[in-house]
Amino acid sequence: MTSATLQNLSAPSLPEGIADDSVSMIGRQAILNERREVFGYELFDRTTAAEAHTAASDAALLFNALSYAGTEALVGRKLVFINCTHESLVGGHLELIHPDKVVLEIPIMGEDTTEEEIQSRLSIFEALRQRGFRLAFDQNVLRRAYASWLPMASFIKLDMLTFALGNAQALVKFSRTHTTAQIVAEKVETPEQFEVMRDLGVKLFQGFWFAKPDIVKTKTIRPSQATIVQLLNLVRSQSSTTEIEELLKRDPTLSFNLLRFINSSGFGLSCEITSFRHAVMILGLKKLFRWAALLMTTSRAGGSAPAVGQTAVVRGRLMELLAAEMLSPDEADNAFVVGVFSLLDVMLGLPMDKALSSVALPQAVMDALLHKTGVYAPFLELVLACESGDDEVFARTSEALHLSNHQVNWAHLQALAWADTLNDQID
Repeated sequence: MTSATLQNLSAPSLPEGIADDSVSMIGRQAILNERREVFGYELFDRTTAAEAHTAASDAALLFNALSYAGTEALVGRKLVFINCTHESLVGGHLELIHPDKVVLEIPIMGEDTTEEEIQSRLSIFEALRQRGFRLAFDQNVLRRAYASWLPMASFIKLDMLTFALGNAQALVKFSRTHTTAQIVAEKVETPEQFEVMRDLGVKLFQGFWFAKPDIVKTKTIRPSQATIVQLLNLVRSQSSTTEIEELLKRDPTLSFNLLRFINSSGFGLSCEITSFRHAVMILGLKKLFRWAALLMTTSRAGGSAPAVGQTAVVRGRLMELLAAEMLSPDEADNAFVVGVFSLLDVMLGLPMDKALSSVALPQAVMDALLHKTGVYAPFLELVLACESGDDEVFARTSEALHLSNHQVNWAHLQALAWADTLNDQID
């Protein structure tokens, strides 16, 4: 990617009304098959007022659902149905997700829309389909004016509250005659509605008769905007992977969010990514910019408590330096991760096991953080002794690791100085 291309990338701005604190509220309603098994989930932004539904709020909802929320807890491996504005269909946020995981629900256009404007959407729809996205429309797409859209539909949602059951057969027949789309009977509120549509061969259902939408509150940690701006600047100037990795290693909230995002089911990878360098290489500069830009628009100005982040960075660097004395470079990198994520429970306000459930980490790292066992556990215990001034633990662990007082103290000073450089760079 050229420098000019990167210079043209820009972060979407959020409208007033989108919350920027650490809690997002996502509405979720199941879409079921005829056996009442979950086929997918439609997601709604419940943090934003309905009238504030915009391209930017579309981006924020999808970003929060697939990154912050912990996708496995929210939707598992099921399809995600997302309501879109026409403006959001060309948004950069769609470049960040695996198209197999998301169905884009697209409204028809306003009453005063011209035929030319309707036809102009076709090239956008076709481009999305070629990328692998599936498109869903409501029953208004069956109107004569939108006939050209019908071949683009993978799903058509029939609103059971808008027509009499006696008209259901004709509507289903028309949909099948003119499209290859799967039909979803939505807003099903009675057993009679379900039985009629099922008997007509409809396979997918959604509505209060099955389940009302539930609200999922997601707790997030978000880096300071100054740090995100620094990352954006590194990407725009096409800095090296090493430089970008260094910034990630200095901000635990930034690196945590990146690993959680890239390992979400929405990203579509078949293997887990556990190192910052690998994450940067897999994501690439263009997607890294898009991710950081969206992260910035959904982050509050203050970020998480600076003292917690500073302590986590010192722990990570100190563990890395100490481990480098006796372990391989890869293991020293993992030691850094143990230290920098050792305060995730504090940053998220969750038990450590839940805090770690939404990010992929090597088993040895998990063992150290959850059970205080394994190769990295003695290093973490020594680092904590350095913080607390526990002379007994310090003596026992440093002796067990064959590290002298001088080695540990010198590494601690280096770690403190290294962490301080971050503040100097982003002030």
